[in-house]
Amino acid sequence: MTADLFECVADIQPSREAMAEGAVLLRGFARPVEADLIAGIDEIAAQAPFRHMVTPGGHRMSVAMTNCGNAGWVTDRSGYRYDSVDPESRQAWPAMPPSFGALAGQAADAAGVDGFSPDACLVNRYQPGARMSLHQDKDEHDFGAPIVSVSLGLSAVFLFGGPQRSDKPRRFRLQHGDVVVWGGPSRLFFHGVAPLADGGHALLGRQRINLTFRKAR
Repeated sequence: MTADLFECVADIQPSREAMAEGAVLLRGFARPVEADLIAGIDEIAAQAPFRHMVTPGGHRMSVAMTNCGNAGWVTDRSGYRYDSVDPESRQAWPAMPPSFGALAGQAADAAGVDGFSPDACLVNRYQPGARMSLHQDKDEHDFGAPIVSVSLGLSAVFLFGGPQRSDKPRRFRLQHGDVVVWGGPSRLFFHGVAPLADGGHALLGRQRINLTFRKAR
């Protein structure tokens, strides 16, 4: 990606919606760099293909996923964890494209969090019917860094709850290019994605891709 495109992301003034203390929705923030992001996803998937991981309880996830960066999130019957090696290929995960890290840092800045530099990016692929149950992102070593989540492709309903699983989640419809940043008081809030409705997107077809940036180590 060129410096001009980085400046384009930094200079836009997206709609900024407060979701909770420490949580912000930036509407359309990633759209100026959508082509770079999609190209990066294709390169990552060519090296580390999407796969449906299995939870410790033996449940096959409906969301297909892969990773890039210095660490990748994995789950199997032994538990949830970050690993520097793809368990299928036994090779290091693909490097994080510069455009990915730059976007994540700029989105965090726009949300009021300075200096975010992710070392892991989970790449989740939702197809119609796929969902993500309410959960906390708590496998990272340091909860001081935020989570930055980028939505591409089909629209989805994002569920954002509170510190307890029993807290009723609010529903936010995320569209192509929207970015959610949460940290601070809401860093460990439960969140998930409702079953994806069928449809078609001009760039990605019948799917939603979610890039989730984290400071894992």
